[in-house]
Amino acid sequence: MTAQRTVKRTERLGEAVTPDGTRLTLYRHDGDYTIRVEGTDLMSTRRYHSEEQLAELVCKPLRGAEAPSVLIGGLGMGFTLKAALRSLPADAHVVVAELVGEIIEWNRNPEYPLAAEALADPRVQVRHDDVARVLRESPGAFDGIMLDVDNGAHALTTGGNADLYRMKGIRQAIAALRPGGRVAYWSADDDPHFAALLWEAGMTVHIVKARAHATSGGKHTLLVGRVPPVREGEAPESGR
Repeated sequence: MTAQRTVKRTERLGEAVTPDGTRLTLYRHDGDYTIRVEGTDLMSTRRYHSEEQLAELVCKPLRGAEAPSVLIGGLGMGFTLKAALRSLPADAHVVVAELVGEIIEWNRNPEYPLAAEALADPRVQVRHDDVARVLRESPGAFDGIMLDVDNGAHALTTGGNADLYRMKGIRQAIAALRPGGRVAYWSADDDPHFAALLWEAGMTVHIVKARAHATSGGKHTLLVGRVPPVREGEAPESGR
């Protein structure tokens, strides 16, 4: 007798529409969760290593800092947030800006093994808001910023996200940083033009290739820009 193989069903768990009309859908298959945009996988619980590295590049240098404050743009499935919390001290303040309310709800849903526990951490403040607005309203507020709001400079979900990767958006991120602060950008692919813009804006730039999965699969690009530390004898304009 030939054994029959059981085909596991893909479940559609929820749907959301971004402000510009892009449709996001949450699926579950064989214990894994995926958010797709117009049929393309945007993020998954199977591939998140590069999202964790994004957080580590910004937050590990802050481990010994006093009450550091960081901003995460884009909640996703919470992997960047969880990695940031593992790296940061107990007195840290973590602001998470997420434009799509349903993504916050999915992560808070205790039925899904996503980021409910991390979002309940007392260090975390969730803002259902556009990260660009948070940057504009937060001059000199952050020691580190992590931006994973889309596919990189070539926006996949929301056209407005592309503004974060133009010079105006880069300058908004710089203005929201304290002296010596870092801003890290997640990108699906190499982007030499964007890296050149970061240099042009006055930052030192470090580019890291990170696997989507810890041991296999393709690589994503992480671009880390650092603003100069305050020079000796010069008082910072804002922040501490």
